[in-house]
Amino acid sequence: MMMFHSKPRRTLSPSFIFFFLFFFISLSFASKTTPKHHSQSLTYLWPLPSNFTSGNHSLSVDPLLTLSVIGNGGVASSPILDAAFDRYKGIIFKHAGFEFGKGFVRKLRERISLIAYDVVGLNILVHSDDDELQLGVDESYTLSVSKASESSVAWEATIEAHTVYGALRGLETFSQLCSFDYTTKTVQIQKAPWSIQDKPRFAYRGLMLDTSRHYLPINVIKQVIESMSYAKLNVLHWHIIDEESFPLEIPTYPNLWEGSYTKWERYTVEDAYEIVNFAKMRGINVMPEVDVPGHAESWGAGYPDLWPSPSCKEPLDVSKNFTFDVISGILSDMRKIFPFELFHLGGDEVHTDCWTNTSHVKEWLQSHNMTTKDAYEYFVLKAQDIALSKKWTPVNWEETFNTFPSKLHPETVVHNWLVSGVCAKAVAKGFRCIFSNQGVWYLDHLDVPWDEVYTADPLEFIHKESEEKLILGGEVCMWGETADASNVQQTIWPRAAAAAERMWSERDFTSTRNATLTALPRLQHFRCLLNRRGVPAAPVTNYYARRAPDGTGSCYDQ
Repeated sequence: MMMFHSKPRRTLSPSFIFFFLFFFISLSFASKTTPKHHSQSLTYLWPLPSNFTSGNHSLSVDPLLTLSVIGNGGVASSPILDAAFDRYKGIIFKHAGFEFGKGFVRKLRERISLIAYDVVGLNILVHSDDDELQLGVDESYTLSVSKASESSVAWEATIEAHTVYGALRGLETFSQLCSFDYTTKTVQIQKAPWSIQDKPRFAYRGLMLDTSRHYLPINVIKQVIESMSYAKLNVLHWHIIDEESFPLEIPTYPNLWEGSYTKWERYTVEDAYEIVNFAKMRGINVMPEVDVPGHAESWGAGYPDLWPSPSCKEPLDVSKNFTFDVISGILSDMRKIFPFELFHLGGDEVHTDCWTNTSHVKEWLQSHNMTTKDAYEYFVLKAQDIALSKKWTPVNWEETFNTFPSKLHPETVVHNWLVSGVCAKAVAKGFRCIFSNQGVWYLDHLDVPWDEVYTADPLEFIHKESEEKLILGGEVCMWGETADASNVQQTIWPRAAAAAERMWSERDFTSTRNATLTALPRLQHFRCLLNRRGVPAAPVTNYYARRAPDGTGSCYDQ
């Protein structure tokens, strides 16, 4: 094992120390109060850990907190953890001049060690050097804030995880334990000692982002990914393309992005790489979607032969080999960018009138003795075969399962959205399933309140353990018809956080209590935490999501 330590502090002359002695001692002994909106009986961590115990000590945290990474196999440090520690240190110590390289107090603290801070370092132990990020990667961790020994007065903060991604989740929890005390002007950890053992309930905890209905700039997508990491979500389902626009560069078929709204509302290959790598650094996979055969009118702007006819533009023309050549080219190019094992092929809302109303497609159907339902099945299965040939596992919206379940490839992941109970039917037939019931987990439905989001469960109507294991998890969906860069974050948060706790925390722990008493104050607290971190999360209890506050008041009561 090897350890990585940050640079030690310097010292200052005794006369300079004496000058500031009274100032720092006064700060260290200032009184501490509990905000009136806090209940001492609640634990203000979101999502709630699987198991935890706490005490009654208040600890001060050194603004020059050091990191020690202990890895197996001779790894002295991890770029992913080093970058994450820098991010979280900036979050934790953003007040009172402690932000990186700024402020008189920080410069002074670099030179003297006058205050005896309780927590001066964070130790991270990672058992595996493998940083591959795929579905089911181990995200478990333990976090302890405790005395170094029974006889010691020093305290230690330690995160232990099997992978760097578990350590990332532990870092998020550690950051939520830390809060700035405005009286002492120090960062404090309340209710120490802490012992936390934590792991996610589901392997797949997603957020779908639609960038076709309204283009979202790269920096906005990054902001969404960053905020996802705060709630321990781990899959960005990137709905890049739809009938309205095709903004992504496809080198094999370069005219496809002629279907973008304008030449300024596009994503280059390099942009997509950047998004994937930015997400990986936060333990988040990116699952792209190419929705076929419906929702694809924009494809024909660059290649009109993909339309059944110029006057009847979708679904894609099922009768032409060129259609499937283009799909294969798109997936080949995207496979070089997106390493995640799941690929979403859509398959929803396929209205086949254009196939029967276009003479050459109608003749093709007749010559192949196919109905339009048969052609829909043929198209979906052929697209699945293309995805499988690229070493991708296909994900399809539930219409494919509802229409021809026995014909789908057995590796298919069914994505529920229309009605409840679909996942129960899918797993009963041996398919894996992702829960996104539109009645509760579609974020563009602005009249769905936080508590309905919170109490929805991916395991609804499923009682066999063997079938429960086939539920990968769930996903909240941010469809973009009425959301763009001006309001997308307010629409996502805080309701997405309600679903995030449902997907991370133990079912019994969050389901057997009155949500208004136990979850609402914590969700309001988390919403304010998001605000402090620069995420414009909307008030929790407004009837319509993303609406501004009705009047004056505390962040914690909205």
